[in-house]
Amino acid sequence: MNKKDIEYKIMDLKDEKLQVQDNPEKLEYVKGNITPLEKRLSEIEEEIKSFNQY
Repeated sequence: MNKKDIEYKIMDLKDEKLQVQDNPEKLEYVKGNITPLEKRLSEIEEEIKSFNQY
């Protein structure tokens, strides 16, 4: 991956993170299961960290 590809991937991950962060609040309000969303948030954060090391 070149630098541009990494920057785009980080931007995509940050966008996804924002979308996922909105969902737990909605699910929690209706007593939904937020565990998968919390797991995905952790995965996104780890991916962003790994790309930032480049």
